[in-house]
Amino acid sequence: MRKVFKVRHLILAVLCLMYFIAYVDRVNISVAAPLLRKEMGLTATELGLIFSAFAYPYAAMQIFGGWLSDKFGPRRILAILSVIWAVATILTGFAWGLTSLIVFRVLLGIGEGGAFPSATRAMTHWFPPGERGFAQGITHSFARLGGAVTPPIVLAIVAYSGWRESFFILGAVSLAWTVLYVWLFRNTPVEHKWITPAELKEIGFDEKATKEVEQHKTPWARMIRCMWLVTFIDFCYGWSLWVFLTWLPSYLKDARGFDLKQMALFATLPLMAGVIGDTLGGVVSDKIYKHTGNLKLARRIMLVLGLGGALVFIMPAVYANDPMSAVMLLSASFFCLELTNAVLWSLPIDIAGRFAGTAGGMMNTGFGVAGMISPVVFGVMIDRTGSYEIPFLISAGLLGIGALCALFVDPTRKACD
Repeated sequence: MRKVFKVRHLILAVLCLMYFIAYVDRVNISVAAPLLRKEMGLTATELGLIFSAFAYPYAAMQIFGGWLSDKFGPRRILAILSVIWAVATILTGFAWGLTSLIVFRVLLGIGEGGAFPSATRAMTHWFPPGERGFAQGITHSFARLGGAVTPPIVLAIVAYSGWRESFFILGAVSLAWTVLYVWLFRNTPVEHKWITPAELKEIGFDEKATKEVEQHKTPWARMIRCMWLVTFIDFCYGWSLWVFLTWLPSYLKDARGFDLKQMALFATLPLMAGVIGDTLGGVVSDKIYKHTGNLKLARRIMLVLGLGGALVFIMPAVYANDPMSAVMLLSASFFCLELTNAVLWSLPIDIAGRFAGTAGGMMNTGFGVAGMISPVVFGVMIDRTGSYEIPFLISAGLLGIGALCALFVDPTRKACD
């Protein structure tokens, strides 16, 4: 067993659990949305505002949260952030109307905003370059798995106790994860009491070199020049992802006529397809790199195939007459979309190294900004046109633009020496 066990795999498992829980807490409100909307008399536009309220602090916290992790270490910062989003989740169960829901979603955005950049920073010292795509892929697969199982989990709790209780229970789970993380995680491999010299060699961790680099100041200007295109592509990717995460249950109920039980199942299928896409995208990118030694090719090809494939499948999904055909096409679109996710999150590590937390925050700001706009635009278009067609067409256009931009991404252009 000693030869098989790797401490970095345990660290990866803990981070996978964090991604899973974070996404459950993020998307549970979309599952409860039809009940919330009815109980509180909310319009589609107001519901869109509630969805997007999360994204404003989420975007604002990306760079700041990543920088804090670079500065003070991901163990401390990620623990603080997880407590904040756990409390916000619990408070959502006490919401009484539009204003309170917006306030609690803002608090959730603050907590989760710096979490993924902090997790990316946490991986920097624990995984060698040839394992980073897989590490990012598997963690984000667990995020999608969290989103996928949220509908049946939340609806089961709702059926047994009520929608408010679902937030109380899920918030308590987040607090439990924080305790586990603080107990198991360390900022660098050499700090962990279970690490072996053999695994340190496999990781390639150089404590002396790391301390020398940590004395350097954050290269802000150079990092912006290296990361702005990745940030824009993440915006194009994020626009469609927010559509799936926030509006899919309502779309299936309103536009496709599914009841609550059917909605629980068919809202899960596209997100489960994303689970496979996340892991596969990272694994394939790593294999291309290992076989060719060409990091540029390994990252670009998955971005282009993923965004382009999502575009190919989302168009016929909009116009499909059969509801089941629409679900299958949306699942294929989401699978392709998620092929890009592990690559997007590997790029900050490829480009920025020690400053991957800050670079990851820069990149994911694009996702956050998309989250500010996408859910609201979706809601406004539904109220004005009574149709989901135009919002999906906007998503398709941005997917095409993102695929073209991916041809120019260069992971070999370093933000720091």
